[in-house]
Amino acid sequence: MAPGSRFPIEKYARLREKLCSVQVLSLDFLEAPAISLEELEFAHHRDYIDRVLQGRLSVEEQRLLGFPWSDQLVARARRSAGGTLAACRAALNEGVAVNLAGGTHHAKMNAGAGYCVFNDVAVAARVMSQKHEVERVLIVDADVHQGDGTAAILQPFSSLYTFSIHAEGNYPRKKTAGDLDIALPDGTGDADYLRNFRDGLERAFIASRPKLVIYLAGADPYVDDRLGRLNLSKEGLKHRDQMVNDQCRLSHTPLAIAMAGGYAPNIEDIVDIHYQTVALAAALHAKRY
Repeated sequence: MAPGSRFPIEKYARLREKLCSVQVLSLDFLEAPAISLEELEFAHHRDYIDRVLQGRLSVEEQRLLGFPWSDQLVARARRSAGGTLAACRAALNEGVAVNLAGGTHHAKMNAGAGYCVFNDVAVAARVMSQKHEVERVLIVDADVHQGDGTAAILQPFSSLYTFSIHAEGNYPRKKTAGDLDIALPDGTGDADYLRNFRDGLERAFIASRPKLVIYLAGADPYVDDRLGRLNLSKEGLKHRDQMVNDQCRLSHTPLAIAMAGGYAPNIEDIVDIHYQTVALAAALHAKRY
């Protein structure tokens, strides 16, 4: 998610419009709540939170973030984090739930980066664990960029396990080791990716024994993505999502999904990929109930 490249914010509205227009999907749409300041402090320093909320980020901090500061930016970041936390809680009751945004995995404790203001995944995992809502959480990060911020924030917590599969030569230049990282060479296609992903998923489940999975279903490993550097087809990405669903179904593990990145020149490609992620989640829910 290299700063300086335009982020397609409009993909979120387009995705919701498409989901609302398809009658065969049985979906309940709920407005994402804004995360509280108390909840943000489980993953971020209070000084950083205050500077974001009060518009006191430096020019350099805004450059690294990739966005200029605005009230709208703050509201969107808080609701993105609140949406992932709400999806985690809903998943415990419903088996599976989706945040139609989220996946802001580059934000660290005291800094934003790569379009990520607050780290929704790290916040949600820490809140769920610290408030004893769930014992062990596995983060499966399938965005094409390594989840460096999530790994850095969650390193001290043995019950919160991070698995990232990503393009080795992609942003961020300096990676932060998580519990399990699979770095793939440029040009990796469906077969090699899915083989590595299946192996990593099995290893992560064995190591973490999760009671909740948070899945970052990035659309940016897609072959035509501007920032991806991998060569997955839409069908390959569908198989990737289905692997996660199947593993969670077989192990009876609740699944919370966040959309993460996607930067294809044709925004409809991004929407299609995110749509099939949600459609598969709806099918998983139907199998459970």
